[in-house]
Amino acid sequence: MTQSEHAAETEVVYDIEDKPPIGESLALGFQHVLSMILGNVAVPLILATTLGLSDGDTTFLVQIALIIAGAATLVQVYPIGPIGGKVPIMMGTSFAFLGTLTVIGNQYGLAAILGAALAGSVVQLTIGATYERFEVLFPPLVNGVVVMLIGLTLIPTGIDYAAGASGGPATVSNYASMTALTISGTVFLVTLVLNQFFRGILRIASVFFGILIGYVMALSFGIVDFAPVANAGWIAIPVPMQFGLEFHLDAILAIAAVYLIVSMETVGNISATIATTGRSAETSELRGGVFADGAMSAIAALFGAFPNTSFAQNVGLISFTGVASRHVVGIAGSILLIAGFVPKVSALVTTMPAPVLGGGATILFAMIFTSGLQIIDREVPLTNRSLTILAVSMALGLGVTFRPELLANFPQMVRTFFGSGVVTGGLAVLVLNLLIPEDEGSPSEATMQDGTVATDDD
Repeated sequence: MTQSEHAAETEVVYDIEDKPPIGESLALGFQHVLSMILGNVAVPLILATTLGLSDGDTTFLVQIALIIAGAATLVQVYPIGPIGGKVPIMMGTSFAFLGTLTVIGNQYGLAAILGAALAGSVVQLTIGATYERFEVLFPPLVNGVVVMLIGLTLIPTGIDYAAGASGGPATVSNYASMTALTISGTVFLVTLVLNQFFRGILRIASVFFGILIGYVMALSFGIVDFAPVANAGWIAIPVPMQFGLEFHLDAILAIAAVYLIVSMETVGNISATIATTGRSAETSELRGGVFADGAMSAIAALFGAFPNTSFAQNVGLISFTGVASRHVVGIAGSILLIAGFVPKVSALVTTMPAPVLGGGATILFAMIFTSGLQIIDREVPLTNRSLTILAVSMALGLGVTFRPELLANFPQMVRTFFGSGVVTGGLAVLVLNLLIPEDEGSPSEATMQDGTVATDDD
């Protein structure tokens, strides 16, 4: 099937360069923010608790996380020189780093985390600046498997949110209470019905309306806590180098390895997003996107924030709604930036109960998987080689995700690094793709489009 035929099949309401009416754009932008904001602030909150930071330092970490996420998103949408891919990619504090950052923080402290994040960002900057040299590492087979793993490994998180416990069953005594399931189930059903049986703004903003109805339900059940809004200030100004920087070789090497995996994740997310519009990502989009990851993560470290990367749930949102406009994502980035400078705004957004977000997030995470499947279907010949690589990589990635006890007898650093299904499965597909020779006589991935070698517009 040709790319044009795929484009015809793709239900794109607004393409990358389209500009929806301002009213729609605001609702659609806020929908992106709702999909990722709690995930964005969760990493600094978890690390602050782990490291025993003061309330003031914790608040600062949350605010700077929002500011950097907003700025990084805007750079991805509206590039500055080589920084940014001109793509509709939401950026935020990456969960992929959390385990490694926790180990470093417990051993050396916050300054060492930031120093390692700054030094390790050179990995992504190098990959982005010289992407053509690394392009062989990121063929459609690798990208598709990584995207599918991202979606599948996130689904349990969406279920936990829907059950009322973002940290999992062990963190609450009333996991999957009827109140939580009623709210999340309503959000799920409203979102699904609006998306599949309606048209216009009700369809493309179905997640927004689903969450809005869920929030109203949560208010009626009395489970929304407005205390954070009352306690938050009106203005927050970022202060560079507030926590200092320390450099330890082992910490830098550990984070550098995660930056490599995150580069694969970013390439996969950009590929999945562009695939929604019926075409393959161009080299310039991938190069700029990865470079922006590294550059904004380096800037984040200087201001006391943690590494940023593309947010997969927003890729699922684009696939689910058919709204791929980068200008909508730009509005979302602006909202994050404002929320970062005005703490009361961010505090209001973070009052969203977990079940409200879980009802929508579960659908979005599942849509990430289908985005990866779309990449495989369109660009990967299903030969014995590719099917074997896909199967082994998925088995290893999902294996450590659902049975983390598998790594119980390994050293802590190994458990932390390979405990991520995306990391384990991503490394597996990368290595296997390099080591296993192509099947003789079978079409390569580059010749999947209309029988001719795919070219780059760059």
